[in-house]
Amino acid sequence: MYLSTRAFLPLLQKAEEAHIVNTSSMNGFWASIGPDAPHTAYSAAKFAVKGFSEALITDLRLNAPHVKVSVVMPGHIGTGFRINSLKVQAHTDSDEVTPVQIAQARARLASMGRDSSALSDAEIKAGLAERARRFVETAPTTAAEAAAAILAGVKADKWRILVGADAQLMDRLVRDDPEHAYDADFFARFAAQAGWKPGR
Repeated sequence: MYLSTRAFLPLLQKAEEAHIVNTSSMNGFWASIGPDAPHTAYSAAKFAVKGFSEALITDLRLNAPHVKVSVVMPGHIGTGFRINSLKVQAHTDSDEVTPVQIAQARARLASMGRDSSALSDAEIKAGLAERARRFVETAPTTAAEAAAAILAGVKADKWRILVGADAQLMDRLVRDDPEHAYDADFFARFAAQAGWKPGR
């Protein structure tokens, strides 16, 4: 994102109008996916996207006022994000679950305090497939709805585009009670209001 901005900025500065759109996440203002799962690297990256984008707003207002900036912060969107992330981590394009992906799934379960030793590789594969299916099918916002919301936000010159009712709800909850944003009951309250199910 940073390198792309640097590469394209000279062209954007020469254009009559331009708009930079960076994708963060609701994890760019809430560094968690719940009290039982670490989400450190992803959240840190998304906070960085948000911070970089916000800093660009002032920078470009002073140095290239015709170049606008938006930072997109989606909630749970029904995409192939989960399965594609597993492929990237395992360095494969195949839809077949590899031994590396199985080992990574076992390590993730262990990081969440769960014992996977009683699960067969076939059960791990089935669990991964089911989670990928649920990630798409139980999402409160479809990919098409997210795209429409992003385009509408850019057209309206919004610099901050929250996508999905879950992202908007979490934004309000964190702002109202930041000191408790990482407590188990805070997440339970959010999940109940947002309609998030366990293991989404």
